[in-house]
This record gives sequence, structure tokens and C-alpha cells, in this order.
Amino acid sequence: MHTAYNNLSGLESLEYLWLSNNYLTLTMNSTWVPPSNLTNIALRSCLLGPKFPLWLRWLTRLDNLDISNTSISDTVPDWFWTMASTVKTLNMRHNNISGYLPSTMEFMRATAIDLSSNQFNGPIPKLPINLTDLYLSGNNLVGPLPLDFGAPRLVTLILFDNSISGSIPSSLCKLRSLLLLDMSKNKLTGTMPDCSTSKKNMNSLNILNLSLGNNNLSGGFPSFLQYCQKLIFLDLSHNHFFGTLPTWIQEKLPYLAFLRLRSNMFYGHIPEELTKLVNLQHLDLAYNNLTGSIAKSIVYCKGMIATRDDYNYAVYSALGYGWSMGLNDFTYTENVMVVTKGQERLYTGEIMYMVNLDLSCNNISGDIPEEIGTLVELKNLNLSWNTFSGKIPENIGALVQVESLDLSNNELSGKIPPSLSALMSLSWLNLSYNNLTGEVPSGDQLQTLKDPEYIYIGNSGLCGPPLSKNCSQPKPITATREHHDDVTDVVSFFFAMGSGYVMGIWVVFCIFLFKRKWRVNWYSVCDSLYDWVYVRVAVTWASWTREKTAEAKTDR
Repeated sequence: MHTAYNNLSGLESLEYLWLSNNYLTLTMNSTWVPPSNLTNIALRSCLLGPKFPLWLRWLTRLDNLDISNTSISDTVPDWFWTMASTVKTLNMRHNNISGYLPSTMEFMRATAIDLSSNQFNGPIPKLPINLTDLYLSGNNLVGPLPLDFGAPRLVTLILFDNSISGSIPSSLCKLRSLLLLDMSKNKLTGTMPDCSTSKKNMNSLNILNLSLGNNNLSGGFPSFLQYCQKLIFLDLSHNHFFGTLPTWIQEKLPYLAFLRLRSNMFYGHIPEELTKLVNLQHLDLAYNNLTGSIAKSIVYCKGMIATRDDYNYAVYSALGYGWSMGLNDFTYTENVMVVTKGQERLYTGEIMYMVNLDLSCNNISGDIPEEIGTLVELKNLNLSWNTFSGKIPENIGALVQVESLDLSNNELSGKIPPSLSALMSLSWLNLSYNNLTGEVPSGDQLQTLKDPEYIYIGNSGLCGPPLSKNCSQPKPITATREHHDDVTDVVSFFFAMGSGYVMGIWVVFCIFLFKRKWRVNWYSVCDSLYDWVYVRVAVTWASWTREKTAEAKTDR
């Protein structure tokens, strides 16, 4: 549908032009001058591009402008920033607009700006003093962050998926109203700022979401987080953080529901306090150097037990905030890559329904506790590439919601629990390279899994379909095998005795060969012993002969 410029001509008193989500194609003459009273324009998902609309330059009283997703593929003109300096809310997301952010950005009146998913480049300048929400994700922004953000009331700062470098400035600690901070997928380096220098700032941190994944940050687990007691989502994955995990995490972060620390260099035991986080529903500690075992206190993680509807309401409404936050159509949805079903999957708004426990690629040992069967809302359980031993818990079938189960590359033994066949939601299973034995359980759901032989490869003791190895073996084979084992033991015994005898002879031979004095003394001893034995034998023989002769004479 086309709306020509003259359809709007003559509307001199027009103040609101709202045509969003109608997918109209707006054809405006380059000489068209819009009504001077226009204060609000909302054209989201209309077709304005590919050129930047020139008629915007005549708007001097504009308060709110939304031209998001309008197919503009052009460089932002200089005059636009002059026009936009008086705008309160500006939304140009999901276009292909290029150019630089203006150095005069700090003088804008804006309270909310969304330029995400465009092609803006260059550094981020100092921000407007009244700004509360800034979305710049999915651009080509470079350079360091501003030393002074200049926006003390900032609530939302979304910068993910850019090329921002340098360290995180300490001025971040001054943003006491900040709720959402996402700087993931950048090139940030160095350690986290030490915000503890100002207790006034620390006691005021209300941040709910902190995403710093996929950078080059280093240092220990950030200590300033113990002052972020309302934190729900924490992502430090794919960095160079190291050291042990803190024991204060349960006390200081009681609302934590999502914790992602994968692909770092953390070591030591998993603190028992971490497993007691009541709201925890997503725990990803994969690809670290963690040791120890899984604490039985994991049963306290109600976020992995409670049903989603009741639990989500309790967690996200308890603080008075929704998961998606924003102002005037400015919304933010968390984007998280989760490794499940053997591959990475992008979760956006539905991440709140993803219940995940991933401890893969560590050095965790011991038994898999039976208590893990209480986490009935788990959708993804990955304990692969550790040194777990013992048996697979018999109650593994209680995980009725699990879709992906990976216990591969451990030292698990014993039989596969029959309850595994009760997992009707299971679509991906990997038990390969363990020491499992016995017959593979059967079940309708297990028969639907792809590449079934790969699921059990590396377990020589397993048998039965879908494996080619037959479980039934005749008894005589077993008896012969036992007899063979007995013969082997006897042969081994005599072989050991013979080896010891030969070794003793060689030791004596070597000593006599190189010790002449020992050899002479030995021969002297042997001669004396020979003479003594000879005399004793001769005397004994003579005495025995006389006795026999005397007995013979008596008999006569």
C-alpha cells in the first residue's frame, strides 16, 4: 500500500503520526514539508528507505521519533543530529544506517535512544545527562568506553556485539540506577573496576542483569558483585577469569537465577553455598578446572524443581520488575547461547524457561548423587568429560522434562538404569566412553534417538539392541573361561618362581666373578663342609656295617 505525500498535505494541525506495524510504503516528495506541529512520529515497520528521509530535517518540535525497521540503508546526515538534539525518545533500530555518533551527543535532551542493529562505527561519546536507556548493540562501534559516561540516571546500557576495546572504566560504579548492563561480545580487556572504594555507591547498586561474556576480561571472581544483592542474571563466560568461586554467593546474591561461567580458568571445589541458591535454574560451569564432587545440597535449587509458571512469577515479580524492561517500545531480550543436544542453540526471550545444569569439561569426581533426580524441571543435564565414577543414579528417570542428557567420557560403571526409558521428552542422549555393562534398556523414546550406536560406543560391556553384541552366552563358555583363568594363575606362579631362581643364580655368579676374596672364602667353606660331611658319612657307614655284622652272627 502506498501513502503519497499529498495525502498528508493540508493537515497543518497534525501533532501525532502513528502508522507503526502497518507495513505501509510511504512515498514522500523530497520537497514535502511536514506539518510544523508534529511532535510524535511512529512509523515502525513501514517502508521509508533506502534513503534517509529528508523531510525529517524540517521538524523542530519533535519529542518522539520511531523509524525502526523501515529499510533505511544510508549514512546518517549531519543535519539529523541537530534536529534530534531536542528529541526525548529516538528509535532507529533494525536498519542499515551507518555513520558516527555525534561528539555533541551529551547535549541532547534524549531520555531513551535505540540505534541497535545498524552499521554505526567509531567510539561512544559522552552520553546525555538525562539519558536512562541506551541500546547500541549489533553495530561496529570501536575504541574504549568513555571515562565519564555522563548519564547518572542510566538504567539500561546495552552494548553487546560490537568491537569495543580497552578496560571497563571505574565511572561504571557511579551508575547507581543501572539495572541492565550487557557488554558481551566485545573486545574488552583487563580486570573489573574496584567499586569498593565508595561504600555509598556500593550500597546503591540495584543491577539485575550483568552480561560480560565473550570478551578478554581477567582477574578473580568480581568482588563488587557481593553488593549487587538484586542480581538475577550473571554471565562471565568466555573470558579469562580465574581463582576459586566465592562462598558468599548464596548470602550476597540470593535472587541469582542464571549463572554462566563457562570457558574460564576457575579452579577448586564448587562451593556448597552455590548449590543452595534457591532461585538458581541455569548453572553453566563448563570448561574450567573445577574439582571435587557435586554436593547433595543441590536439592535446594528450587529453580530446577518448581514449575515454570509459579517459579517465574515468584522470581521476577518479587523484585517489582519484569524480565523484559524498557520505555516507550524500547525493550531488551536476553540472548544466550546454550550448548544442548550436542550443539549450540540461541535462546532469546525463552531463556527464562531454560533449566540447565552444565558441569562438563572439568575434573569433577565422585558419584553422581541420587539427589540429582529431584531436579525434575531440568531440560539439559551435561556432566560429560569429567571423572565421575560409580553407577548412574537409579532414579534418573525422574527427570521427566529432560531433553538432552550427556554423561559421556567419565568412569561410570554398572548397568544403565531401566528408568532411563521413562524419559519421554528425551531427544538427545550420550553415554559413550564409560565402563557401563549389561543390557541396554529398551523403550519407545530411546528407539527414536538418532545414531543409536554412537550413544553407547566405548562401553565394551554393553550388549543388546541397538548394539550388535548379543547378551546371551552359553554356560560352557563361562566354565572354560574360568578354567582358563585358573590355568593362567598356575602358570604365572611357576613362572615367577623360576624367574626368582634364575635371578638368584645370576646374583651369586656376578658376586664371585668380581670378588676374589669372597670366592676363596666360599671355596674354603665348601671344602671344610665337604670334609665334615665325608667324615660323618664314613663314620656312620662303618657303625651301621658293624651293627649289621653283629646281628648276622647272633642269628646263626
